[in-house]
Amino acid sequence: MVACFGPDAARYRVELFSGYHAQRPPVPDELAPQWGQAGHFYQALGWEVAESEEVEADDLLGSYAAEEVEARGRALIFTGDRDLFQCAGDRVTVLLAARGGPQLVDAAEVERRYGVTPALVPDFIALRGDPSDGIPGARGVGAKTAADILRRHGSLEAALQAAPEGTPLAAARERLLAYKEIATLRRLPVERPSDRPTDYARGAEAARELGLSRLAERLARRPA
Repeated sequence: MVACFGPDAARYRVELFSGYHAQRPPVPDELAPQWGQAGHFYQALGWEVAESEEVEADDLLGSYAAEEVEARGRALIFTGDRDLFQCAGDRVTVLLAARGGPQLVDAAEVERRYGVTPALVPDFIALRGDPSDGIPGARGVGAKTAADILRRHGSLEAALQAAPEGTPLAAARERLLAYKEIATLRRLPVERPSDRPTDYARGAEAARELGLSRLAERLARRPA
């Protein structure tokens, strides 16, 4: 188990597009101290905690998943961010936090939802946009049109190259390429942690120290 932390918006992404995450509200005062204590609690459970001040947690999650795949293992990414759909594959599944309960998303499900393969998710986001990240996308291009463009051309770059001069797509070339770079996860050098079981007893102690008695009771009932 690896828990990843990072800034809400990586500096390089904001430099590429100032509107990136611009509309997101600040972390509520009641939540901020809990967020600060989360890493210590995860460490008490025996989990790996990875933090970065330069890149976002998504980049770390994708990097650890890629490292696991290269070691011939399997990875399950728990996230609420659909950007991580680009990681889905034969050995990587996304567990998406969603209303009504978590949803398992594999490569086939990504293609069913978006109409493109996981590798083209950043291209798809650049064209369609992503309101949660503040990315507007291409003017007049929705999800269906974005998928159709990518199926016909194979990538955002190829679609832009084929777009006639003077069309909205051609005029937005640099902007759309910047959106794709923002949406593309950065591969970071991470070290695959060794396998180890979750320490429920220590986790229960940590939960009690935080005043989380019901959670402590549940953890204490788990077998060692």
